[in-house]
Amino acid sequence: MNAISPAGVSAAAFLNRYTEEGNAVRAQAADLLRKAGLPRTGVEAWKYTSLRTLADVPFADAPAQPDGAAVEALLAEAVRAYALEEGLARAVMVNGRFVPALSRLPDGVSVARFAAGADLVPHDDVASALNALLAEDGLTLTVAPGVDAGRMALLSVVVAPDGVALSVHPRHRIVLGAGARLSVLDLSVGHGDYLNNPVLDVGVAEGGHLIHAKLQTEDPAARHLAVVHAEVGADASYDSFTLTLGAALARHEVHARLNAEGGIVHVNGAQLLDGRQVADLTSVITHAAPSCNSRQTVKNVLAGHARGVFQGKILVERVAQKTDGYQMNQALLLSDSAEIDAKPELEIYADDVRCSHGATVGALDADQLFYLRSRGVAGEEARAILVKAFLHDAVELMGDEALRAVLDRAVETWWNRKDA
Repeated sequence: MNAISPAGVSAAAFLNRYTEEGNAVRAQAADLLRKAGLPRTGVEAWKYTSLRTLADVPFADAPAQPDGAAVEALLAEAVRAYALEEGLARAVMVNGRFVPALSRLPDGVSVARFAAGADLVPHDDVASALNALLAEDGLTLTVAPGVDAGRMALLSVVVAPDGVALSVHPRHRIVLGAGARLSVLDLSVGHGDYLNNPVLDVGVAEGGHLIHAKLQTEDPAARHLAVVHAEVGADASYDSFTLTLGAALARHEVHARLNAEGGIVHVNGAQLLDGRQVADLTSVITHAAPSCNSRQTVKNVLAGHARGVFQGKILVERVAQKTDGYQMNQALLLSDSAEIDAKPELEIYADDVRCSHGATVGALDADQLFYLRSRGVAGEEARAILVKAFLHDAVELMGDEALRAVLDRAVETWWNRKDA
């Protein structure tokens, strides 16, 4: 537990502080961490991705006023690299704190600051518990019933001083009223050695539609540990896509629950990794009502000694008749030393359902490479064409055209940097 306790303070004393402070959710989180500790590979949900190495890092609290020039440079580079729309509304978090001066808040969205007493929702996973203990700031974005709030960006920037490891724990909530609509680009960038541990609670009421495109392209020294908890109402949808490019260690975890008839959840994504990166996309999609639909397509492109992890579970409760669930994980290995660990899973208690899952692993097709080369396409260009074709149908699942263009641009940028 050294990863969360300050220097000179024992883990027990640190956790007891939160048990005694009077906040029930923080006390529950402290109790969970006291019993479970940082997960290791012996824990089934963390079978392929251990956090024990974090216990050896003396993470410090992030400074409230980091290097302003570095922050501006990272924001400017993100806008340029991913061709963000000019004038796009944005809420900017710097080192886990909301910065109004860098933000342009959208029309139609009510924005409130995080308040620990009111905004902490209890969850029973380790990453959310860690966030619940240490969250200091974040945003609640609310769209009133019937309002189409358009598109906005939630930008997270972390800047760690040289030689210092930081940890930040932003806590966000997005709430859509009945019939409301919102598209969010959730972009994380940073510089230095740090742990970014965001938690997002999502609530979509009847007939509401939330599109959530997450782009994680953080420093190669960073760690990214994120969780989304989504509750979806009748005829409502949560349509998400996660593109993981950065960080030495990254895990994006989604817990989505379909609570009423006609609900739709999409938890799609892609992981593009090189060097010795490790990235883990874990999901649990719970069908708790009849006639709901879930889709999950995750693609992995792995080079060097990189390792990708996919753990996806569709849980169909007894009441959830007429469920339609689909899950597919595919990996493209660009080197002999790259690795993918895949564990798709179905747990079904209803008897009138249509559910399927699968996983494939392969390399670039030698015949396709030969075909392109025989028509004058250079070797690296031929590889790029095939990799982008492999990713195309996954990225095309993003329901917002402008956000899909951002993801396409990010894939292009990653490939160009990889071969630079």
